[in-house]
Amino acid sequence: MAPRHRPEGTRPEPLRPEPVRPDFDAYTAALDDAGLRTRPAALLDLDLFRANAAAMAARAAGTPIRVASKSLRVRRALDEALAHPGYRGVLAFTLPEALWLAGHGADDVVVAYPSTDRAALAALLRGEAHRHVTLMVDSPEHLGLLAAAARDAGSPSGRRFRVCLDLDASYAPVRTWPRGPRIGPLRSPVRTAEQAVRLARAAADAGVDVVGLMAYEGQVAGVADAASTPRGAAVRALRTLSIRDLATWRAEVVAAVRAALGQGSGPATGQGAGLEFVNGGGTGSLESTAAEDAVTELAAGSGFYGPELFQHYRGFRPAPALHVLFDAVRRPGPRTVTVLGGGWTASGPAGPDRLPVPVWPPGLRYSATEGAGEVQTPLTGAAAAGIRLGDPVYFRHAKAGEPCERLGEVHVFSGGRITDTWPTYRGEGRAFL
Repeated sequence: MAPRHRPEGTRPEPLRPEPVRPDFDAYTAALDDAGLRTRPAALLDLDLFRANAAAMAARAAGTPIRVASKSLRVRRALDEALAHPGYRGVLAFTLPEALWLAGHGADDVVVAYPSTDRAALAALLRGEAHRHVTLMVDSPEHLGLLAAAARDAGSPSGRRFRVCLDLDASYAPVRTWPRGPRIGPLRSPVRTAEQAVRLARAAADAGVDVVGLMAYEGQVAGVADAASTPRGAAVRALRTLSIRDLATWRAEVVAAVRAALGQGSGPATGQGAGLEFVNGGGTGSLESTAAEDAVTELAAGSGFYGPELFQHYRGFRPAPALHVLFDAVRRPGPRTVTVLGGGWTASGPAGPDRLPVPVWPPGLRYSATEGAGEVQTPLTGAAAAGIRLGDPVYFRHAKAGEPCERLGEVHVFSGGRITDTWPTYRGEGRAFL
């Protein structure tokens, strides 16, 4: 495994910086000065992006952070994140994306979700990317698919799949009770150290190299906890219980798998020698996961852009660095203005917290009868009266990378001006999901 760089005896402390307010007037002036008036458009404040990167690295306190590409979906933004001290490797969301990134120079890519794409799996084994891309597995069925893909590839001599075992890190008051209550993402069926060892041994028997473990605690990292409500108090209590449980459970699983792979307590020494990394955490749990000695790297992505959902966390509130602009195109009434587009809702359980938020001018809200529309979105409130047709309205999306699936480029703002325009994945002709 990679060595830890945290000073001996230290533990990261939560950072609670004052909220940073984007300068929307400066954004609009910079876009106008650059002649960029086509809407919808995305604007990335690179100075705030870099400040968020520095804040997350500080929270990780020396544990490297793998950058989650699904939360960025802009290759130049990935490069920018990885250039910052404290970041290492990419956590991709599909195998075709990983192959594409490896083709552009990425040399350490973990695919966060299992792939059943036999053509892509065969292409991975035939190409040079097999040295740089690690696949996710959580069942013997996945190993069977890898074996079939190896046959499709003609079993190139000496080439083996690199795999990471995905573990279920949801909170379970009685973890060994398979049918007991569980709180967290519905991910892997691998819940105990014994199950992880069986899968690791099955993978070794199948001729693949187990190089990593991943355990994403979404109930800690991905749930807002700042609300002063009974639900907010319940979320905070759950986080505390889950963090304690995770520290013990993850250490047990890691020790058991390392022993099963014959690694012992020393570092990996080469192909097949044992685990190279143990990945955990997310933007919302960097401090607590970094405090676990069993974890060698973290993962984060949303914190770079600072979407709306992360404006409701107690421990870390990233600066809102990414905004989407829509034009006002009609006025149904004196206190209502309608923008063209706007209804880019986020994934997850349907609800108000999945809607983009109109943030500038302040004081706008959705029509109660229409909400966010696919083609047009009426907005009401006192601020609507001062908006002229053709004026931009700034929205902050509920989640981080999803707006980039709609737009071909992101305008980059830094030092009071537009300094560049970066293509999104879509702008480069790629759509992976």
